[in-house]
Amino acid sequence: MNDPITLIGIGEVGGILARGFLRAGHPVYPITRGMDITRETRYTPEPALVVIAVGEQALHPVLDALPPPWRERCLLLQNELLPEDWARHDLPEPTVMSVWFEKKPGQDVKQVVATPVYGPQAGLVLNALSAVGIDGVRLASAESLLFELVRKNLYILTTNLCGLEVGGDVATLASTHTTLMTEIAHEVLDLQQVLAGQPFDRPALMTAMQTAFEGDPTHRCQGRSAVARLRRALNQADQAKLAVPALRALGARHLS
Repeated sequence: MNDPITLIGIGEVGGILARGFLRAGHPVYPITRGMDITRETRYTPEPALVVIAVGEQALHPVLDALPPPWRERCLLLQNELLPEDWARHDLPEPTVMSVWFEKKPGQDVKQVVATPVYGPQAGLVLNALSAVGIDGVRLASAESLLFELVRKNLYILTTNLCGLEVGGDVATLASTHTTLMTEIAHEVLDLQQVLAGQPFDRPALMTAMQTAFEGDPTHRCQGRSAVARLRRALNQADQAKLAVPALRALGARHLS
């Protein structure tokens, strides 16, 4: 039998990964809300991987509570993720994936583009994705990982925040509301550059976002977390002393 996988967070993405690891021959041990993480290390002290599949709001509390035996075995997959998120917890070298698939209740898994994975256990993760028919790609460097994380953040934030204003799908956003989309996207990149502490190739990222639009043109813009994402973006802009006039205009209209 292959080494076990510990899974923290059993949402839709966590469930997909659990099936993938099981099909790849790994026993999966779930950690649900209310379980004592430290106590659970007695049962799986050295798992092959600890999948942190909680939402972005729960990520830092989970990492704060992560026992030492598991800290070197993490897989991170949250939206709005950047290297600072694991650096602040002194995680040595997590495996990281930028998730480009989703599973809604009662629906099949939908892929937008291939899911990139980077880190020491990338092969293990790619095998699990393949076992459930999801395309993945192994990244060659930390620089390529950062590009992919920012690409996903750009996609999520631009579509969600524009969706508050115009609704609709990503194809309509790109074709009909180009000015709004471009303004919001560049202000999102202003924030991403501050958070990551470096500039990015904006034309390449805008092209990569458009490629994701083409992968699922009917994807709805406004997600359940759109208001929370806008509020978080404005808080980040305040801390960085960024003007972001388009984001602030959205806030004036959509935040009570």
